[in-house]
Amino acid sequence: MEIGIISGGAVGGLVVGFVIARAVFGAKIKSNQEVVEKLEEEARKKAANIIEEAEKQGDIQKRNKISEAKAEIQQKKAEYESEIIQRERKMVDAENRIKQKEQTLNKRLADTKQQENSLNQKLANYEKKLEALEAKKREVDQIHKQGIDKLENIAGISVEQAKTELIDLLKEEARNDAKQMIKDVVDEAKMTANRQAKKVVMDSIQRVATETTIDNVISVFHIENDEVKGRIIGREGRNIRALEAATGVEIIIDDTPEAIVLSAFDPFRREIARLSLHRLVNDGRIHPARIEEVVKKTEKQLEEEIKEIGEKTCLDLGIHGLHPELVRLVGKMRYRSSYGQNLLQHSREVARLCATMASELGLNAKHAKRAGLLHDIGKVADEGNETPHAIWGMEMAEKHKEHPVIVNAIGAHHDEIEMTSPISVIVQVCDAISGARPGARREVFESYIQRLKDLEQIAMSFEGVQKCYAIQAGRELRVIVEAEKVSDEAADGLSFDISNKIQTEMTYPGQIKITVIREKRAISYAK
Repeated sequence: MEIGIISGGAVGGLVVGFVIARAVFGAKIKSNQEVVEKLEEEARKKAANIIEEAEKQGDIQKRNKISEAKAEIQQKKAEYESEIIQRERKMVDAENRIKQKEQTLNKRLADTKQQENSLNQKLANYEKKLEALEAKKREVDQIHKQGIDKLENIAGISVEQAKTELIDLLKEEARNDAKQMIKDVVDEAKMTANRQAKKVVMDSIQRVATETTIDNVISVFHIENDEVKGRIIGREGRNIRALEAATGVEIIIDDTPEAIVLSAFDPFRREIARLSLHRLVNDGRIHPARIEEVVKKTEKQLEEEIKEIGEKTCLDLGIHGLHPELVRLVGKMRYRSSYGQNLLQHSREVARLCATMASELGLNAKHAKRAGLLHDIGKVADEGNETPHAIWGMEMAEKHKEHPVIVNAIGAHHDEIEMTSPISVIVQVCDAISGARPGARREVFESYIQRLKDLEQIAMSFEGVQKCYAIQAGRELRVIVEAEKVSDEAADGLSFDISNKIQTEMTYPGQIKITVIREKRAISYAK
């Protein structure tokens, strides 16, 4: 095909050349025929040569293409044969693997059949042994039943009764063991858990140690001589009646030398009466009009003094920004006592304790000190207020925009409301510490005797208790039990039960030690 294209091109070239030559030399051909013929002859020769040369080149190219095609066919054939050989090898390998797997499966199948036969044989043996065991079990049950019947005849009780007695015995032993374990766990927990708390409390108490004497508001007015008593009474008792009406205090004048007793539940009124009497006696003018004038001046002066006391207290404790009404209530606590303990001194002590304990625990010491100072302001409420002092104090603090933590601590220190912050717990604890320390408060004799009786009654309510004695001002309870009814193990549980009941049913300061004493004496006589 390529040769034909070359030949056609040559012929076309000759024709074109001929046309061109004819066009160029057309005029001359007409004039010179010989030259034209000669040129034509030369053109024919050249065309024949070109055609011959083209044919030779086409043959050469044809032979080359044929050779290349043969070489390519040979290469393709060799590659195909190599691929066929590789495929045959893979097929042979796969066939070998399949045969090997088949042999392995046949071997496993044979082993499985052998194991199945072995298992069937073992199962048959087990069934035979099981039948033999069942027969032996029936025989043992029969013998066991006969033995139980014999034991019941000998013991005179049934199996169920014996089980019940055994269970009761085991229950009692388990109960005693459980009580002992609980006691040990509780003791260990108290020792471990309270160690740090005790350290904090002791450090706080030591840092805020105060005198243990009770500072009572004076209720006795001393005079130089008994002649003053007549002047205070006045003609037909008009002076003393005017004084009692103005101060609200009962004035008792008896045979006690150089003393006049001022009796009133309100220490603030007693103080007004004392100061008014002091002014009247020093002035010498004692009559109803003068008494009313002096009492009013004394009330005004005492109100100013109360404010000064409140401001001085806040300044000493480093408490700032307190509302003036709260400052007045703080000062008024100077003339209020609780169980013989001065309320202002108690509140100052609680404030210092709270600040120290809060610092030790990493809490806000300023809030704790403020709450400690204000926790008992409800006790100086106005007359006629029947609201509990903690709730009234909380309402006053809330009214004067105190912090919610301080408000809650005031209202919750006697558990009237729920505590919402650790500061409330600290205030309650420090209040108990200040009130329970030795010499801080007087205890009414009747309530003290009743507390001792309650302790002894709780101990006597338990079975096996023979006698009990409350000693060391109610700090220890010694319980004597009957040795025949209470064992040594049960004595530990009894001590634990009594302590739990006392904690649940009684209110007392500090802690009470319960000692259970068990003694057995065996006496015989040789004759």
